[in-house]
Amino acid sequence: MIALQDVRVAIQNVEVLRGFTLHVPSGKLVGLVGRNGAGKTSVMRTIMGHLPLLGGSVAVDGTNLSGAPPHRRVALGIGYMPEDRGLVPELTVEENICLPLWVAPQLQLHQRLSFVYGILPELLDMRERKALLLSGGQQKLVALARALGVGTRVLLLDEPFEGVAPALSQRLSEVVGQLRGSGLTVLISQSDLNHSRSLLDQEVVIERGANVSAAVA
Repeated sequence: MIALQDVRVAIQNVEVLRGFTLHVPSGKLVGLVGRNGAGKTSVMRTIMGHLPLLGGSVAVDGTNLSGAPPHRRVALGIGYMPEDRGLVPELTVEENICLPLWVAPQLQLHQRLSFVYGILPELLDMRERKALLLSGGQQKLVALARALGVGTRVLLLDEPFEGVAPALSQRLSEVVGQLRGSGLTVLISQSDLNHSRSLLDQEVVIERGANVSAAVA
């Protein structure tokens, strides 16, 4: 479903991905593991089209996305949860969830909201609250909900367990676990696998922007 082949990417003339290759099978949960600065976020941003390619290719379900703008990738059913959450502080919880749905006319807004609230019912009570009033952990849940809303085929979760309390980390693990067998293809980046090793079908290790190893979990 997700295929990166010999990808090279630079940020401010520093090459952050150096011939990195990744293949995520359809319907599987794959962990992208590496230390801080290894290139995990760069992989996610490259898939979403936020970083231009110097070389190699990016494809989703056989569609070559090299050079395609980010909105075209969202239209393919790709949901992205960035490490920094990326919420708009002055918008409400529900408005933040709806942001990518408003530019995805092929999706039914109310149907997707119903799906999200079914998975994360705790967000219903805070749906009218502005994002700036939420705790960091609550903002993580909203960022996950936004990705789930538009991610009908692929989810990219960048460090979802980073910097959250143990109870919330467990809750996030439960939500990710619910996605197993749903047909969604999920890529999760992490510095370690303490929270999700039992959930994963495969682990891929990245170091200094290059492949280290791949092993079945």
